[in-house]
Amino acid sequence: MKFTEAQLQRYSRHLILPEVGEEGQAKLLNAKVFMVGAGGLGSSVGYYLSAAGVGTIAIIDNDEVDLSNLQRQIAHCTRTLGIPKVESAKNTFESLNPDVHIIPIKERLTRQNILGLIKDYDIVIDCSDNYATRFLVNDACVMSKKTLVTGAVFKFEGQLTVFVPGEGPCYRCLFEEPPPPGILPSPQGLGLLGVVPGVIGTLQATEVLKLIVGTGQILKGELLIYDALKTSFRKVKIPKNPDCPICSDHPVITELIDYTSHY
Repeated sequence: MKFTEAQLQRYSRHLILPEVGEEGQAKLLNAKVFMVGAGGLGSSVGYYLSAAGVGTIAIIDNDEVDLSNLQRQIAHCTRTLGIPKVESAKNTFESLNPDVHIIPIKERLTRQNILGLIKDYDIVIDCSDNYATRFLVNDACVMSKKTLVTGAVFKFEGQLTVFVPGEGPCYRCLFEEPPPPGILPSPQGLGLLGVVPGVIGTLQATEVLKLIVGTGQILKGELLIYDALKTSFRKVKIPKNPDCPICSDHPVITELIDYTSHY
C-alpha cells in the first residue's frame, strides 16, 4: 500500500524495524480486532493498538464511566463521567490516531450475540473482569476458530496467555469450569493496584501486534504471571487437555453456555 506523508512520519519507528517495515505496517492498518471490555485492560490495549495503527477495533462494553474507574481505566477521564465507556474509548482512541476506526458496541455480551459479533474479526482480545465472560469468549473463539488473547488482573497480580485454535490448549484446558457462584470473591471486590492493568494490557497489545505482523514468539501454551509487589514474571506451562470439554477431539460442549446469570 502507499503511505501518506503523515503516515510515514507517524509510523516511522515501525517502518525502520526489519520485523515490521512497510509490509507489517500495512497488515496493521488492514487488521480487524474485537475487544471485550473497555475498562482497565481494554484502556491500555486500545491505546497501544490505536497508536500502532490497527485499522479497525470493535469494542463491546455495556457500562458507563464511573468515578471509581479513573484510578486505572486511562481511556476515560473526569469529563466523560456517565457516558458509555465504548463512546469514551472511541473518542480517546480516534483522537490519538485518525487512521483507526473504532466500532463501539454498547451491549451485554451473550451466547446469543457473540458468534455473530466476532465472525468478521481476525483476533479476539478478552479484557473482561468476570469468570462468566471469560468462559463465554473462550468457547466462542474455539467454535469460531478465532485466536484469543486473554488477560486478567486482581490486587497486585496479572495473568496473560494466547490461545490459537488447533495449535494448543484453550482456556478450559486451564480451568475446566467457572467456579461456583459465591465460592470466590468477585474480581471487583478484591481491590486492584491501578497500574497492573496497564502492564497486562500492554502485554496483551504486544501479543496482538506480533500476531498481526507475523513476528516473534507468541505466548501460546504458557501462562505469564506478573507479581507487582515482587516485580517478577514467571511462566507456567498449560498442557492441552485431551479430554477438554470443548477443544478435544470429542467435545461435550457443542453449544454456547451462558454463565452470566450466575454472576
